[in-house]
Amino acid sequence: MARTTKRAWQRMLSGRRLDLLDPSPLDIELSDIAHGLARVARWNGQTIGDYPFSVAQHSILVLRILTAEHPQALRNEQLYALLHDGAEYVMGDIISPFKAAMGGNYKDIETRVLDAIHLRFSLPPACPAKMARRIKKADKQAAFFEATHLAGFSSDEARSLFGEPAMAGFDLDGFERLIRPWPTGEAQEQFERIFYSIFDPA
Repeated sequence: MARTTKRAWQRMLSGRRLDLLDPSPLDIELSDIAHGLARVARWNGQTIGDYPFSVAQHSILVLRILTAEHPQALRNEQLYALLHDGAEYVMGDIISPFKAAMGGNYKDIETRVLDAIHLRFSLPPACPAKMARRIKKADKQAAFFEATHLAGFSSDEARSLFGEPAMAGFDLDGFERLIRPWPTGEAQEQFERIFYSIFDPA
């Protein structure tokens, strides 16, 4: 009797098949990442507004916070920031408490997918430590603002989870637009546009 092999790949709209256990950079397309992230909801969808706050929009917010605090951020650092949750286009956005409860090799798989994404766009697989710390700080600030403006957290509760924001959100140019959930198509379009403006500026 023939053995059946469990499928570990996902077919993308581009036609690519990405093996989640052994992802190849050759099977990664920016259009698939933008499409997927624009359709993955932050906070498990428990946010106010007519649309979910997508991971694509969150990624743009993180990039904007990073470049507001570090205007001289290098191209690679900006790309790492925009792609910091890139693996979620195939793995979804699992909230941190659930990740901790799951344990296992989830993080290993997530890291392999993210490393492949980095390689696909000519970045070293692992983000350099200094850049990673800056991006993590911007990520936590974005989470604070999302929690307090969209997800019903009090400032004290968000502060206890994500720390004190280093900058006032409304000092960020266009903050009110950035924190208002966008329609899916707009989130996808903006993510792609911003990516290519950094990756291949005209």
